[in-house]
Amino acid sequence: MIFGNSGSGKSTLAKEICEAENLSHLDLDTLAWQPISPPERKPIVESEVEILTFIGAHRGWVIEGCYSDLVEIALSFASEIIFMNLSVEDCIKNAQKRPWEPHKYESKEAQDSNLEMLIQWITQYPERDDTFSALAHTRLYNQYEGEKRMYTSNERQI
Repeated sequence: MIFGNSGSGKSTLAKEICEAENLSHLDLDTLAWQPISPPERKPIVESEVEILTFIGAHRGWVIEGCYSDLVEIALSFASEIIFMNLSVEDCIKNAQKRPWEPHKYESKEAQDSNLEMLIQWITQYPERDDTFSALAHTRLYNQYEGEKRMYTSNERQI
């Protein structure tokens, strides 16, 4: 399980680990939202079914996202958690350099048109008290009793 602020490097690390260890990858963004505009979260029970189906279908996996409520669903199945606890400034820099994510956006231009909103979202991370917040992520990390790591920069070893 990998979690942290938007732009912290969750997807990049997840892909690196999955490639190195031949694991399946689940980005929680792909199942957290209803396909409507403006975006609206799916009911938790629907996302839970999809998460548990993914876990049941794959022997080894990495699940990543910023949704502490969804991360909690999979925690009891995780062998390790990684908290990407980078500074807001580093997350913004990463977001500005983010490659196109075709599973989320129809084009790089569509993704980039969302950048200003994403930067504002990233900036609010330390003050929020919702499922996407530093507070929720810190609580998850502190309560987890298994193997865990915290990264405060993107300079790391797999």
